Amino acid sequence: MAVKKAAQCGNVKDAIEKINDLNPEILDTNPQLFFQLQQQRLIELIRNGKVEAALEFAQEELAPRAEENQSFLEELERTISLVAFEDTSNCPVGELLDISQRLKTASEVNAAVLTSQSNEKDPKLPSLLKMLIWAQNKLDKKAAYPCINDLSNARLEDPTF
Repeated sequence: MAVKKAAQCGNVKDAIEKINDLNPEILDTNPQLFFQLQQQRLIELIRNGKVEAALEFAQEELAPRAEENQSFLEELERTISLVAFEDTSNCPVGELLDISQRLKTASEVNAAVLTSQSNEKDPKLPSLLKMLIWAQNKLDKKAAYPCINDLSNARLEDPTF
């Protein structure tokens, strides 16, 4: 949760440190995720008006990775184009500065951490509720039983005989 919260708050450096403390292999074995985190770090530098630091960071950290992977290069070019616009609200790639971009990165990080801990990346509650509804539909045809019709309150209703 601390890793996800750090990513959601835009504190990518802290998120990377927490991931490495938890399991250093997560980022070593997932270059796409590491690039996404570094890209988010670049976005945060640009968001905070640190253009020179952003350019230096992009050149030192992201450019070498982008040379090896075409999709990384395209993402780096999209991200770095943010510095060309004074008004990023009208920028064609302005969505990179939206909070939704942070949330997307945080979600990817969370999924990778959960996968590394052999947990499922998707919550179980929705599938359990679907299974409950399915089971109740099957039972409706065969027996009277106390069922849950209002899932939000989880109240059992007595069967009608």
